[in-house]
Amino acid sequence: MLDLLIVEDNEKLRPALKAGLAATNEVRIVYDCATGEDALEFCLADPPQVILMDVQLAGVMNGIETAVAIRRELPRLPVVFYSIQDDDTYYRAFRQAGILSHYAYVRKSNYLLPAMIVPLLKDAVNGRSFIDPDIESRVQEVRHKDENAPMDLLEPNEQVVARMLAQGLSNQQIADRLGFRDKRTISRINGQIYTTWGLNDTTDDEKVARTRAAIIVHSGQLITWDENGAPKILNKRGEWVEWPSGLAPHP
Repeated sequence: MLDLLIVEDNEKLRPALKAGLAATNEVRIVYDCATGEDALEFCLADPPQVILMDVQLAGVMNGIETAVAIRRELPRLPVVFYSIQDDDTYYRAFRQAGILSHYAYVRKSNYLLPAMIVPLLKDAVNGRSFIDPDIESRVQEVRHKDENAPMDLLEPNEQVVARMLAQGLSNQQIADRLGFRDKRTISRINGQIYTTWGLNDTTDDEKVARTRAAIIVHSGQLITWDENGAPKILNKRGEWVEWPSGLAPHP
């Protein structure tokens, strides 16, 4: 019998999950909660054998962030995720979390029945992993966007501004070419570009962010810079790795 932690913020669904899984006589629900923070605290005190967890939770951390935090202390603790979310942000977070084994990731509508959950829990405990084909397709779609087409993350008007920015035009020059009377509009669009590409997270200097945005446009792929200014790109596993020496862009 598996000792199971359930993390679900729907107060009607959580009791139903508990009852249905307990009725299988194959799992023992040792704890249930609504937030990732509560789940982390419980796991650090008394780790379960496996976790069943929604991706969208009531607390500050979502399910993916919670799993990363738990696995930092308890490496590869088995987790079965489920979600009805279809937002690029969740798939991007899952891929970039580097969760490689001892997990399953499924859609609620397809798999959230005790008879289907229990085999997934057992597989995760035994080190096997599974992704719902629909979710795998979306993960790969987001991966393709991130690795090959950072411009696809921008709205059409933002793409136009990004290309002009990469040509070295000033905000006033961009505003004039696009027919804006107020160059502050371009500043606001620049800010959205920086946010979308994560440049606001790595610098508070607008000139540096502007230069880095231009490098991303010219390279055709997303780049991030660490606190020391070292550029990193995504590898085929969705991990941020250092740009090969001699090819690295600056600043």
